[in-house]
Amino acid sequence: MPCVVQNCRMRMWAFMLWCFVVTPSWAAHGYALWGDLKYPVGFDHFAYVNAQAPKGGELRLVSNQRTSTFDKYNPFTIKGSAPAYLSSRMFDTLLVGSLDETAAAYGLLAEDVSVAADGLSATFRLRAHARFHNGDPVLALDVKHSFDTLNGPFVSPGIRSQLEDVAGLDVLDAATVRYRFKKPNRELPLTVGGLPVFSHRWGENDAAGGGKAKPFDRVVMDIPIGSGPYKIGPVNFGKDITYVRDTNYWAKDLNVRRGSANFDRITVKIYKDNTARLEALKAGEFDLMRFFSAGDWARRVTGRKFDSGELVKAEFKHRLPTGFQSYVLNTRRDKLKDVRVRQALGLALDYEWMNRQMFYGAYQRVQGLFGNTDCQASGLPDDQELALLEPLRAQVPAASFGPVAMAPRTDGTSSLRDNLRQAQKLLKDAGWEYRDGALRNDKGEPLVLEYLDSNEGGARVVTPWARNLEKIGVTLQFRPVDFALYQQRLQKFEFDITSLAYQGTHNPGQEFADLFGSKAADQEDSGNHSGVKSPAVDALITRITSAKSKSELLPACRALDRVIGHLHLLVPQWSAGTHRMAYNAWRLDKPDTMPPYATGEGWAIDTWWAKP
Repeated sequence: MPCVVQNCRMRMWAFMLWCFVVTPSWAAHGYALWGDLKYPVGFDHFAYVNAQAPKGGELRLVSNQRTSTFDKYNPFTIKGSAPAYLSSRMFDTLLVGSLDETAAAYGLLAEDVSVAADGLSATFRLRAHARFHNGDPVLALDVKHSFDTLNGPFVSPGIRSQLEDVAGLDVLDAATVRYRFKKPNRELPLTVGGLPVFSHRWGENDAAGGGKAKPFDRVVMDIPIGSGPYKIGPVNFGKDITYVRDTNYWAKDLNVRRGSANFDRITVKIYKDNTARLEALKAGEFDLMRFFSAGDWARRVTGRKFDSGELVKAEFKHRLPTGFQSYVLNTRRDKLKDVRVRQALGLALDYEWMNRQMFYGAYQRVQGLFGNTDCQASGLPDDQELALLEPLRAQVPAASFGPVAMAPRTDGTSSLRDNLRQAQKLLKDAGWEYRDGALRNDKGEPLVLEYLDSNEGGARVVTPWARNLEKIGVTLQFRPVDFALYQQRLQKFEFDITSLAYQGTHNPGQEFADLFGSKAADQEDSGNHSGVKSPAVDALITRITSAKSKSELLPACRALDRVIGHLHLLVPQWSAGTHRMAYNAWRLDKPDTMPPYATGEGWAIDTWWAKP
């Protein structure tokens, strides 16, 4: 089941850009967060690209997002939906990460970067030949304009929360900016280094308007003025959008861009129905599709073009964090405020049965926030974790001091029957008694919850859970809505339960303040969908963001993992260790191996090329 978080469109801009080192104060071509950079000064190109890849041809693909269409070109404002992949194609950043190492980034718009010895500022010097699509040079004033705009009132709170500890930006000269920080924070230089940079002329009124810029929330259909490798080409609203390679792209010969952006055109097609999308692939209407449905992958990715070898299905192993795709329980709702109720709901999910009967054994259960990373907690807390947890004892679940929270199982020492019995007891302890034909609280209200989804196909996966909940007196109603309404209700937190896929990271930082911070809980359109407000969680996030070494980071991450797990805010779902993709082998060519930290479509968009 595809579960892509639309409202997180900007939260992970710096996912691959963690490169902050607090001690050096000299200018460098890049930074590594915890160690040495893989690529030295003057490197020719990233190892995973084909530097001689031909330019030309077209890549036709479908978006993996839930968005059925788009109604704006501005990907940063709160309202509406922007086309898939627009941000990454059209906007360059000061720094750019590589896909074969974690925690590293190299200069793109910035020729070099230096971080003050006290960690309170980072200075970026722009490349003299950097240009926007309209031919204007990329100047320090554009970087400042972009920062001020993204830190303003008209953009997603997820962006602003990442910038909360940025004190400001100084323009030192036409090509140099200095970001100032309120406190030393290892990730802040990389957060700002990963911000998109756009022209101050984007959204500028004509002469009749006095030459003044529009308020940013009114910059909707104005063509973005970025500096990335692609521009917007032909658009068929409701059908598709084509990005056209900028033949004059300023960075086409730069080492961090060599061998990438090989297609002349990238067309993103829109299908409102999953069946129509799959049949269009088989008919050859597009060239690449990533699969999230195990059923589709196992049974329905077949046909004449697959038999002939024109279409190929392949799985590409990666080393990305598992993330924490989950059913999110909104604790703003009275019925979900009690942790015992939330734990009971999780006990009714029989993942092992679902994996056997519905997923063809294709997935592994999500375990915690930091699966497949060094940050993942396990067993009992060690002395370092206890040192962080002990001052917070009165504010965290007592279970946080015991074994790490594990998703309940039904294939070992415990069965579904055992889990449901435990769930019944928890509900009873929380004040829910079965009477008058339903499970009711002391007010006589039945325990009825709504599951919100933008895809009617989600009912197939939710139904077994709902059926198990019914056995213990809980009613879970499936509520499908169109994507626009779904997005609006998520922004306003008007739901009981929904399904979201949170991207994992090897190097967590300020984005967790948006996902679990108390301040974000009250900010519309933030990433704190669970509504958790905990001073203890805030304190642990502060520990994470202020860590100056990996030895300081890991205990804080693991302590946070324990606390969030035992708060039972999330019912963990499942993850896959491969990217499942079908592609046209007659039209497309690719590097021999996929870099370990690439996403599926991202790898294809960035590094594949068209066959002559």
